[in-house]
Amino acid sequence: MSGLLILGAGGHGRTVADAALMTGIWDRIAFLDDKEDLEEVSGFPVLGQFNLFPRFLNDFDGAFVAIGNNDLRLKLIIVLQHAGFNVPSIIHPHSSVSKRSKIAAGSIVMAGAVVNTDATIERGCIINTCSSVDHDCYVQEGVHISPGSHVGGTASIGRCSWLCMNSCIGNNRKVGKNVIVAAGSIVIKDVPDDVMVAGIPAIIKKRFGGDHIEHENISLSALYERI
Repeated sequence: MSGLLILGAGGHGRTVADAALMTGIWDRIAFLDDKEDLEEVSGFPVLGQFNLFPRFLNDFDGAFVAIGNNDLRLKLIIVLQHAGFNVPSIIHPHSSVSKRSKIAAGSIVMAGAVVNTDATIERGCIINTCSSVDHDCYVQEGVHISPGSHVGGTASIGRCSWLCMNSCIGNNRKVGKNVIVAAGSIVIKDVPDDVMVAGIPAIIKKRFGGDHIEHENISLSALYERI
C-alpha cells in the first residue's frame, strides 16, 4: 500500500486527505497534529504530535503539510525535506492543470481550480477551491490563493502572500511578499511588500513588518526549534 502522512488534522488537512485519496496515488492516510488527545479524524488515525515525524520516515511514501499559516507551512515542509521525506504536490482530479505548468513540492491544487499554461506554482502553495491562476503567472512559495480568487495572466504573487476569498489580481500586476489581499478586493496596481490591501480598486489599508527567514541554509535542528 502507498501511504501519505499529513501534518495538520484540521479542516484543511481533512480536505487534503480527501484530495489525496481521489488521486488514486495513496490508499493509506494518517495524520500528525499537536492537538492533545486526538486519535482519529474523519476515519483517519492521528499517530501523535508533529515532533514525532522522524519515527515515520520508513512507514510512509510521502508526507504533506496541511497548515493554513503560510510561513509555518513552509518551515515544516523544509524540515520534512531535510529529514529525507518525499514531499509531493497534490492535484485534485477535478481541477484543470496545464501540462505546461509547474506545481512544486508541497503545493496543492483543490477541486475546481484552474492553473493555465506556463504558470509556475512554487513550493508550499494552496490553490484553493474554484480559484484560478492564468497563463504565465509566477506564484512564489507559501502563497494561499483562497476559494473563488483569480489571478490574471502574467501576474506575480510574492512569498507567503494570502489572497482572501473572491479577490482578483489584474493582468500583469505584481503583488509583493507577505501581502494580504482582503476578501472581494480587486487589485489593478502593483502592491508592495508587507501590507494589507482592500477595496475596489484595492488600496493599502495597513502596513506591517515582515517575519521572513532565509531558511535554505538553516540546519534542521535550528529550524525545528523555531517552529
